Amino acid sequence: MPCQKQFDIDEVLDTAMQAFWARGYETTSMQDLVDCTGVNRGSLYATYGDKRALFLAAIHMYDEKMRRKLLAELEATYGPREAIRQLLLALTAHVSKTGANRGCFLTNTALELAAHDPEVRRIVAHAQEEIEAFFARMIKKGKARGEIASQVKPMETARSLLASLLGLFVLVRSRPDRALLAEIVDDAILRLG
Repeated sequence: MPCQKQFDIDEVLDTAMQAFWARGYETTSMQDLVDCTGVNRGSLYATYGDKRALFLAAIHMYDEKMRRKLLAELEATYGPREAIRQLLLALTAHVSKTGANRGCFLTNTALELAAHDPEVRRIVAHAQEEIEAFFARMIKKGKARGEIASQVKPMETARSLLASLLGLFVLVRSRPDRALLAEIVDDAILRLG
């Protein structure tokens, strides 16, 4: 009879995700994961596989519980133009007074691993495509409601907004100046007419 797990699998995965998000894949060791989760190495391996498998599970958890959830909430809560603005502002709202910010786990992962890991590149690209589709969908809805100028091209502008968002994700870590980030958000919203 198999042994019963003595820990919450999702809770441990969330803790591991936080560690990877804070430190990155390469600098987070298995010992770091043992220390932060409180689960012994053998149990981590038995449950999740190796470090890479645990990392990939953490990326998927982040994507599902954070990115997709945020997009759905914004679309359900706000009008199209404001949903776009709120997505751009969501990141800047978390810049602390000391400037410390982890940025976006997916973007951090793209910068660290996507150039040499095809599976990570596919995961990140898919997430970016879904964000781009969100922007395009909001632009189309906004145009239909008169919230966004009729001459705005949905796909071209969605790609430009994605580039602004990705730039914000990087700047929030390297130059977490609230005024700078607010200017970038304001400029992106101006593209909507």
